[in-house]
Amino acid sequence: MAIFEGAGVALITPFKDNGDVNYEKLAELVEEQIAGGTDAIIVCGTTGESATMTHEEDDEVIRFVCRQVNHRIPVIAGTGSNCTREAVKKTIAAEESGADGLLLVTPYYNKATQNGLIKHFTEIANAVKIPVLLYHIPGRTGVTMKPETIVKLCKEVPNIVGVKEASGNFSAIAEIMHLAGGEIDVYSGNDDQIVPLLSLGGKGVISVLSNVAPQQTHEICASYFRGDVKKSCQMQLDAIPLINALFCEVNPIPVKAAMNMMGKEVGPLRMPLTEMEPENQKRLAQAMREYGILK
Repeated sequence: MAIFEGAGVALITPFKDNGDVNYEKLAELVEEQIAGGTDAIIVCGTTGESATMTHEEDDEVIRFVCRQVNHRIPVIAGTGSNCTREAVKKTIAAEESGADGLLLVTPYYNKATQNGLIKHFTEIANAVKIPVLLYHIPGRTGVTMKPETIVKLCKEVPNIVGVKEASGNFSAIAEIMHLAGGEIDVYSGNDDQIVPLLSLGGKGVISVLSNVAPQQTHEICASYFRGDVKKSCQMQLDAIPLINALFCEVNPIPVKAAMNMMGKEVGPLRMPLTEMEPENQKRLAQAMREYGILK
């Protein structure tokens, strides 16, 4: 059984003006997502600015979100690292904190071989019992996992169950589904490709868009699963201008700007990420107004 089906939010991490994690605001965001129909919460991923958080902060944010959610929907913790030993420590801590699943990014900078990737992910997954999703995002990590590597891991390591695919390479994604005989949980890592990936047998999306439009993103998936592909496709197309604006600068710069425009007061970014350029802010605001989430 999949960890979740539908739209899981790649949750931002709200900060105070001094840069500390704003736990009061984090609780509010979790409740808003659950009320909005989000199918899972993914915490301490790319969108959550985990790259500039300490391991102690990661551990505490994961614990906090697990307590706040309290088993109402699945919580998936980002615990990947380019150091296998560090990833093992973070992964064990997340399981102990109550996470329902894990998201493990390919080890960046080191640029491991395919064999190295297999050993890396196998060692981490074997340290815990909860299910694991691989996170394939070569544009960020500089590492491409071959379809054969992904399928081998899912077939040979019992608790590696699927992959968040953010490569945008649909030929490779189709090859993954072919090699696995459809017996693999694939999630879109790109909000503009939800419906195309569902058409290949995907389980849903791990979404940035859900931070600002949880109900709509959930419904894109729910409509598809109900068999109303026409509605799902139209909702996907209607969201494209907003999705493009949310990625006109590196994620999560635009989505945090969008949430602050909506009055959610999620605070600043951590350096080296900087505030959105004024022209792009105007573009984002216009897209949000046209989509109906900003007056």
